[in-house]
Amino acid sequence: MWYQTKATRLLNIDYPILQGPFGGGLSSVELVSTVSNAGGLGGYGAYTMSPEEIYAIDRQIRAATDKPYNLNLWVSDTDAPGGLATEDQHKKAKERFGAYFDELEIPFPEKPAPFASRFANQLQVVLDIRPKVFSFMFGTLPADVLEECRSKGIVTVGAATTLDEALALEASGTDMIIASGFEAGGHRPSFLDSAEASTTGTFVLVQLIREKVKIPVIAAGGIATGRGIAAAMILGADAAQIGTAFLATDESGALPIHKEMLFSDAAKYTMLTRAFTGRLGRGLTSRISRDHSGKEPAHLPFPLQTTLMSSLRKAALDRQKWDMILFWGGQIAPLLKHRKAKHLMNSLIEETTEVFNHLKK
Repeated sequence: MWYQTKATRLLNIDYPILQGPFGGGLSSVELVSTVSNAGGLGGYGAYTMSPEEIYAIDRQIRAATDKPYNLNLWVSDTDAPGGLATEDQHKKAKERFGAYFDELEIPFPEKPAPFASRFANQLQVVLDIRPKVFSFMFGTLPADVLEECRSKGIVTVGAATTLDEALALEASGTDMIIASGFEAGGHRPSFLDSAEASTTGTFVLVQLIREKVKIPVIAAGGIATGRGIAAAMILGADAAQIGTAFLATDESGALPIHKEMLFSDAAKYTMLTRAFTGRLGRGLTSRISRDHSGKEPAHLPFPLQTTLMSSLRKAALDRQKWDMILFWGGQIAPLLKHRKAKHLMNSLIEETTEVFNHLKK
């Protein structure tokens, strides 16, 4: 059967369908448990959370499902040297972004406080609680960490946006690789080259990686239907990770307006931009992302740009200035149909089965 793959055996799940682990409050216990209970792999993005918060959310997930689930962290969670933005960077950001704050009649923020990486403490939590699956982005893990994960029965999954990154992940001892195409919504998890130079499409990337690596490959980006899953698997993927379609469901932690935007005509237009967070990510096209397209960067380094823009986001939400907000979403959004995660899972399974049954005729 199509759903019996290296990925399902390694992850101990029924279907090779993974829910993208959204960070920044977009994941939810209900979404993770719904996907896992339906035979897929639910995922929770925890890179913005404190160790105490991760412990607490893990207890909630375990109470909602006895199936495998995935916790996700970012190996590199800052681009700011020493966690700091310089005065010159803050000045340039004010020159470039100040007009938006003026438009909403709110003060331009002071330079953000220094950011201290949280990854080491977050990683210790993962090793303590032992989720079935630990996925990570923006880098590789040290050999001793991967060995400890193996000794504790934790399956490790790294994200690659290029063949070189996939080779680096395999060489490090990672168990599985997510082939993250540029069609995907959210941040581009590049780590060997700039994100702008790492924009291979999902189906090309899957083929390149499948040709060169021996460990299971998970296709991600531009997949929201059973046809997409089947196509990825025919090209060599052992599973598919689906983000935008699950983000749009009632069970996700996204704001209601975010979900409505993903089902609207606005979802036909997406862009890659650094304007909102400082790292390149894909969301629905906004006035701010258009204004900064192709211009010399004037944003603060990640995640300080997110901090800088937080008051603008709040004011824009309060005043329904949707064109000033980044709504994460991938290029596949115009195909979204399901608002319930269980219905989406059922549709994905049924449609993929139909595709493979048709190929047998």
